[in-house]
Amino acid sequence: MLRSFILYLSERNGPKRLLTGNARGRRLASRFIAGESVEDALQVIRRVNSEGFTVTLDCLGESVHEAAEAEAACQTYLALLDRLAAEKLDSHVSIKLTQLGLAMDAKLAQRNLARLAESASKHRNFVRVDMEGSAFTEATLRVFYAVDAPRDTVGIAIQAYLRRAKADVQELLKHGARIRLVKGAYKEPAEIAFPRKGDVDANYQRLTEKLLASGNYHAIATHDERMIVAATSFASSHGISPQNFEFQFLYGIRRDLQQQLIRQGWRVRLYVPYGREWYAYFMRRLAERPANLLFLVRNLVRR
Repeated sequence: MLRSFILYLSERNGPKRLLTGNARGRRLASRFIAGESVEDALQVIRRVNSEGFTVTLDCLGESVHEAAEAEAACQTYLALLDRLAAEKLDSHVSIKLTQLGLAMDAKLAQRNLARLAESASKHRNFVRVDMEGSAFTEATLRVFYAVDAPRDTVGIAIQAYLRRAKADVQELLKHGARIRLVKGAYKEPAEIAFPRKGDVDANYQRLTEKLLASGNYHAIATHDERMIVAATSFASSHGISPQNFEFQFLYGIRRDLQQQLIRQGWRVRLYVPYGREWYAYFMRRLAERPANLLFLVRNLVRR
Protein backbone atom coordinates (compact mmCIF):
# COMPACT_ATOMS: atom_id res chain seq x y z
CA MET A 1 0.00 0.00 0.00
CA LEU A 2 2.84 2.41 0.87
CA ARG A 3 4.56 1.60 -2.42
CA SER A 4 1.36 2.49 -4.29
CA PHE A 5 1.10 5.75 -2.37
CA ILE A 6 4.69 6.72 -3.23
CA LEU A 7 4.07 5.96 -6.90
CA TYR A 8 0.94 8.11 -6.70
CA LEU A 9 3.04 10.97 -5.28
CA SER A 10 5.54 10.56 -8.12
CA GLU A 11 2.86 11.89 -10.50
CA ARG A 12 1.83 14.88 -8.36
CA ASN A 13 3.15 18.41 -8.84
CA GLY A 14 2.77 19.54 -5.20
CA PRO A 15 5.26 17.05 -3.73
CA LYS A 16 7.46 17.58 -6.78
CA ARG A 17 7.71 21.32 -6.11
CA LEU A 18 8.39 20.67 -2.41
CA LEU A 19 11.21 18.22 -3.06
CA THR A 20 12.90 19.76 -6.09
CA GLY A 21 12.77 23.24 -4.55
CA ASN A 22 14.40 22.07 -1.32
CA ALA A 23 18.20 21.97 -1.02
CA ARG A 24 18.01 19.00 1.35
CA GLY A 25 15.75 17.16 -1.09
CA ARG A 26 18.20 17.70 -3.94
CA ARG A 27 21.06 16.54 -1.74
CA LEU A 28 19.21 13.35 -0.78
CA ALA A 29 18.40 12.67 -4.42
CA SER A 30 22.11 12.92 -5.26
CA ARG A 31 22.54 9.40 -3.88
CA PHE A 32 20.70 8.11 -6.94
CA ILE A 33 21.17 10.97 -9.44
CA ALA A 34 24.57 11.94 -10.87
CA GLY A 35 23.59 15.61 -10.93
CA GLU A 36 21.59 18.05 -13.02
CA SER A 37 24.21 18.78 -15.71
CA VAL A 38 26.05 16.67 -18.25
CA GLU A 39 29.34 17.70 -16.63
CA ASP A 40 28.10 16.23 -13.34
CA ALA A 41 27.27 12.98 -15.11
CA LEU A 42 30.59 12.76 -16.96
CA GLN A 43 32.48 13.28 -13.71
CA VAL A 44 30.62 10.32 -12.19
CA ILE A 45 31.31 8.18 -15.27
CA ARG A 46 35.05 8.90 -15.09
CA ARG A 47 35.09 7.89 -11.43
CA VAL A 48 33.12 4.66 -11.74
CA ASN A 49 35.01 3.66 -14.90
CA SER A 50 38.21 3.95 -12.86
CA GLU A 51 36.66 1.57 -10.31
CA GLY A 52 36.00 -1.09 -12.95
CA PHE A 53 32.36 -0.37 -13.77
CA THR A 54 30.88 0.35 -17.18
CA VAL A 55 27.93 2.75 -17.43
CA THR A 56 24.67 3.35 -19.22
CA LEU A 57 23.82 7.06 -19.14
CA ASP A 58 20.26 8.37 -18.96
CA CYS A 59 19.22 12.00 -19.40
CA LEU A 60 16.10 12.03 -17.25
CA GLY A 61 12.78 12.98 -18.76
CA GLU A 62 9.74 11.18 -20.04
CA SER A 63 6.79 12.02 -22.25
CA VAL A 64 7.08 15.15 -24.40
CA HIS A 65 4.14 16.86 -26.07
CA GLU A 66 5.74 18.89 -28.84
CA ALA A 67 7.85 17.80 -31.81
CA ALA A 68 10.41 20.45 -30.87
CA GLU A 69 10.83 18.83 -27.45
CA ALA A 70 11.41 15.43 -29.05
CA GLU A 71 13.98 16.99 -31.37
CA ALA A 72 15.74 18.60 -28.41
CA ALA A 73 15.88 15.28 -26.57
CA CYS A 74 17.28 13.55 -29.64
CA GLN A 75 19.92 16.27 -30.02
CA THR A 76 20.87 15.83 -26.36
CA TYR A 77 21.54 12.13 -26.89
CA LEU A 78 23.40 12.70 -30.14
CA ALA A 79 25.65 15.14 -28.27
CA LEU A 80 26.11 12.61 -25.46
CA LEU A 81 27.22 9.92 -27.90
CA ASP A 82 29.71 12.36 -29.43
CA ARG A 83 31.02 13.39 -26.01
CA LEU A 84 31.40 9.82 -24.74
CA ALA A 85 33.38 8.94 -27.85
CA ALA A 86 35.57 12.05 -27.65
CA GLU A 87 36.47 11.33 -24.02
CA LYS A 88 36.77 7.56 -24.58
CA LEU A 89 34.45 6.84 -21.67
CA ASP A 90 33.07 3.34 -21.24
CA SER A 91 29.39 4.20 -21.33
CA HIS A 92 26.46 3.66 -23.61
CA VAL A 93 23.12 5.49 -23.36
CA SER A 94 19.59 4.60 -22.28
CA ILE A 95 16.56 6.38 -23.72
CA LYS A 96 12.80 6.44 -23.26
CA LEU A 97 10.86 6.56 -26.49
CA THR A 98 8.35 9.00 -25.01
CA GLN A 99 11.27 11.43 -24.83
CA LEU A 100 11.64 10.99 -28.58
CA GLY A 101 7.95 11.64 -29.30
CA LEU A 102 6.25 8.24 -28.91
CA ALA A 103 3.20 9.64 -27.08
CA MET A 104 2.51 11.98 -30.01
CA ASP A 105 3.68 10.10 -33.10
CA ALA A 106 5.28 6.66 -33.29
CA LYS A 107 6.86 7.54 -36.64
CA LEU A 108 8.58 10.53 -35.05
CA ALA A 109 9.99 8.34 -32.28
CA GLN A 110 11.09 5.80 -34.88
CA ARG A 111 12.95 8.43 -36.91
CA ASN A 112 14.67 9.77 -33.82
CA LEU A 113 15.68 6.32 -32.61
CA ALA A 114 17.08 5.55 -36.06
CA ARG A 115 19.22 8.72 -35.84
CA LEU A 116 20.57 7.63 -32.47
CA ALA A 117 21.26 4.13 -33.81
CA GLU A 118 23.22 5.60 -36.71
CA SER A 119 25.32 7.70 -34.33
CA ALA A 120 25.89 4.78 -31.96
CA SER A 121 27.01 2.63 -34.88
CA LYS A 122 29.43 5.33 -36.05
CA HIS A 123 30.95 5.53 -32.56
CA ARG A 124 30.80 1.75 -31.97
CA ASN A 125 28.55 2.42 -29.03
CA PHE A 126 25.12 1.18 -27.97
CA VAL A 127 21.62 2.56 -27.28
CA ARG A 128 19.28 0.82 -24.84
CA VAL A 129 15.56 1.48 -25.21
CA ASP A 130 14.03 1.67 -21.74
CA MET A 131 10.59 0.22 -21.12
CA GLU A 132 8.01 2.55 -19.57
CA GLY A 133 4.48 2.04 -18.25
CA SER A 134 2.38 -0.68 -19.85
CA ALA A 135 0.45 1.88 -21.94
CA PHE A 136 3.60 2.17 -24.07
CA THR A 137 4.85 -1.43 -24.08
CA GLU A 138 3.37 -2.50 -27.42
CA ALA A 139 4.24 0.78 -29.15
CA THR A 140 7.81 0.64 -27.82
CA LEU A 141 8.29 -2.86 -29.20
CA ARG A 142 6.82 -1.86 -32.58
CA VAL A 143 9.25 1.05 -32.90
CA PHE A 144 12.17 -1.13 -31.81
CA TYR A 145 11.38 -3.73 -34.47
CA ALA A 146 10.70 -1.08 -37.12
CA VAL A 147 14.10 0.59 -36.68
CA ASP A 148 15.75 -2.80 -37.25
CA ALA A 149 19.21 -1.54 -36.28
CA PRO A 150 22.11 -3.98 -35.76
CA ARG A 151 21.59 -5.77 -32.47
CA ASP A 152 25.03 -4.75 -31.23
CA THR A 153 23.88 -1.13 -31.66
CA VAL A 154 20.34 -1.01 -30.17
CA GLY A 155 18.80 -3.16 -27.43
CA ILE A 156 15.66 -3.05 -25.30
CA ALA A 157 14.46 -3.56 -21.73
CA ILE A 158 11.78 -6.05 -20.67
CA GLN A 159 9.88 -5.93 -17.35
CA ALA A 160 9.47 -9.30 -15.66
CA TYR A 161 6.42 -8.23 -13.66
CA LEU A 162 4.36 -7.97 -16.85
CA ARG A 163 2.39 -11.11 -17.70
CA ARG A 164 3.32 -10.68 -21.37
CA ALA A 165 7.08 -10.67 -20.65
CA LYS A 166 7.67 -14.35 -21.49
CA ALA A 167 6.12 -14.02 -24.94
CA ASP A 168 7.96 -10.75 -25.57
CA VAL A 169 11.31 -12.31 -24.63
CA GLN A 170 10.70 -15.29 -26.89
CA GLU A 171 9.93 -13.03 -29.85
CA LEU A 172 12.87 -10.71 -29.18
CA LEU A 173 15.26 -13.66 -28.98
CA LYS A 174 14.10 -14.77 -32.44
CA HIS A 175 15.29 -11.38 -33.69
CA GLY A 176 18.63 -11.65 -31.89
CA ALA A 177 17.83 -8.71 -29.60
CA ARG A 178 20.01 -7.82 -26.65
CA ILE A 179 17.72 -7.54 -23.64
CA ARG A 180 18.00 -5.82 -20.29
CA LEU A 181 15.80 -7.75 -17.87
CA VAL A 182 14.29 -5.68 -15.04
CA LYS A 183 11.53 -6.43 -12.55
CA GLY A 184 9.51 -3.27 -13.27
CA ALA A 185 8.82 -0.15 -11.21
CA TYR A 186 5.51 1.29 -12.43
CA LYS A 187 2.10 0.82 -10.81
CA GLU A 188 0.14 -1.64 -12.98
CA PRO A 189 -3.23 -3.42 -12.59
CA ALA A 190 -3.25 -7.11 -11.68
CA GLU A 191 -4.56 -8.19 -15.07
CA ILE A 192 -1.40 -6.74 -16.67
CA ALA A 193 1.29 -7.35 -14.05
CA PHE A 194 1.83 -9.99 -11.37
CA PRO A 195 0.70 -8.39 -8.08
CA ARG A 196 2.65 -10.79 -5.83
CA LYS A 197 6.38 -10.33 -5.38
CA GLY A 198 6.91 -14.09 -5.31
CA ASP A 199 5.38 -14.45 -8.78
CA VAL A 200 7.49 -11.58 -10.13
CA ASP A 201 10.64 -13.16 -8.69
CA ALA A 202 9.81 -16.57 -10.14
CA ASN A 203 9.20 -15.06 -13.58
CA TYR A 204 12.39 -13.02 -13.34
CA GLN A 205 14.44 -16.13 -12.58
CA ARG A 206 12.85 -18.13 -15.42
CA LEU A 207 13.52 -15.33 -17.89
CA THR A 208 17.08 -14.89 -16.62
CA GLU A 209 17.82 -18.53 -17.37
CA LYS A 210 16.26 -18.22 -20.83
CA LEU A 211 18.42 -15.18 -21.61
CA LEU A 212 21.64 -16.69 -20.30
CA ALA A 213 21.06 -19.90 -22.26
CA SER A 214 20.34 -18.00 -25.49
CA GLY A 215 23.99 -17.37 -26.32
CA ASN A 216 23.44 -13.65 -26.90
CA TYR A 217 24.79 -10.85 -24.67
CA HIS A 218 22.14 -9.70 -22.20
CA ALA A 219 21.91 -7.59 -19.04
CA ILE A 220 20.52 -8.94 -15.77
CA ALA A 221 19.37 -5.80 -13.96
CA THR A 222 18.50 -6.40 -10.32
CA HIS A 223 19.56 -5.52 -6.78
CA ASP A 224 17.99 -8.71 -5.41
CA GLU A 225 20.85 -10.82 -4.11
CA ARG A 226 18.82 -14.02 -4.49
CA MET A 227 18.29 -13.34 -8.18
CA ILE A 228 22.00 -12.58 -8.60
CA VAL A 229 23.05 -15.79 -6.83
CA ALA A 230 20.62 -17.75 -8.99
CA ALA A 231 22.07 -16.15 -12.15
CA THR A 232 25.70 -16.79 -11.21
CA SER A 233 24.90 -20.37 -10.20
CA PHE A 234 23.09 -21.02 -13.48
CA ALA A 235 25.95 -19.49 -15.48
CA SER A 236 28.58 -21.49 -13.63
CA SER A 237 26.73 -24.80 -13.89
CA HIS A 238 26.10 -24.31 -17.63
CA GLY A 239 29.58 -23.16 -18.56
CA ILE A 240 28.47 -19.61 -19.36
CA SER A 241 31.43 -17.21 -19.15
CA PRO A 242 31.20 -14.02 -17.06
CA GLN A 243 32.18 -12.25 -20.29
CA ASN A 244 28.95 -13.34 -22.01
CA PHE A 245 26.53 -11.19 -20.00
CA GLU A 246 26.49 -8.40 -17.45
CA PHE A 247 24.74 -7.41 -14.26
CA GLN A 248 23.25 -3.94 -14.09
CA PHE A 249 22.63 -1.83 -11.00
CA LEU A 250 21.08 1.56 -10.49
CA TYR A 251 23.63 4.15 -9.46
CA GLY A 252 23.78 4.48 -5.68
CA ILE A 253 22.00 1.23 -4.81
CA ARG A 254 23.74 -1.80 -3.25
CA ARG A 255 27.25 -0.40 -3.70
CA ASP A 256 28.62 -3.21 -1.54
CA LEU A 257 27.16 -5.86 -3.83
CA GLN A 258 28.33 -4.02 -6.95
CA GLN A 259 31.91 -4.05 -5.71
CA GLN A 260 31.69 -7.68 -4.59
CA LEU A 261 30.63 -8.81 -8.06
CA ILE A 262 33.47 -6.85 -9.68
CA ARG A 263 35.98 -8.52 -7.34
CA GLN A 264 34.56 -11.91 -8.28
CA GLY A 265 35.14 -11.24 -11.98
CA TRP A 266 31.56 -10.54 -13.11
CA ARG A 267 30.77 -7.65 -15.40
CA VAL A 268 28.79 -4.82 -13.77
CA ARG A 269 27.25 -1.81 -15.51
CA LEU A 270 25.77 1.11 -13.57
CA TYR A 271 22.65 2.92 -14.76
CA VAL A 272 23.61 6.57 -14.20
CA PRO A 273 20.79 9.14 -14.56
CA TYR A 274 21.21 12.89 -14.60
CA GLY A 275 19.15 15.97 -15.40
CA ARG A 276 16.67 18.40 -13.91
CA GLU A 277 13.66 16.09 -14.34
CA TRP A 278 14.74 13.72 -11.58
CA TYR A 279 11.68 13.78 -9.31
CA ALA A 280 9.66 10.88 -10.79
CA TYR A 281 12.76 8.69 -11.06
CA PHE A 282 13.72 9.43 -7.45
CA MET A 283 10.23 8.61 -6.19
CA ARG A 284 10.26 5.27 -8.04
CA ARG A 285 13.49 4.45 -6.24
CA LEU A 286 11.80 5.24 -2.91
CA ALA A 287 8.86 3.04 -3.89
CA GLU A 288 11.22 0.09 -4.31
CA ARG A 289 12.14 0.46 -0.64
CA PRO A 290 9.36 2.38 1.13
CA ALA A 291 11.32 2.50 4.42
CA ASN A 292 13.43 5.20 2.77
CA LEU A 293 10.40 7.52 2.72
CA LEU A 294 10.60 8.05 6.50
CA PHE A 295 14.30 8.86 6.13
CA LEU A 296 13.44 11.41 3.43
CA VAL A 297 10.70 13.09 5.49
CA ARG A 298 12.93 13.35 8.57
CA ASN A 299 15.67 15.03 6.56
CA LEU A 300 13.29 17.46 4.86
CA VAL A 301 11.83 18.72 8.14
CA ARG A 302 15.09 18.71 10.13
CA ARG A 303 16.23 22.17 11.26
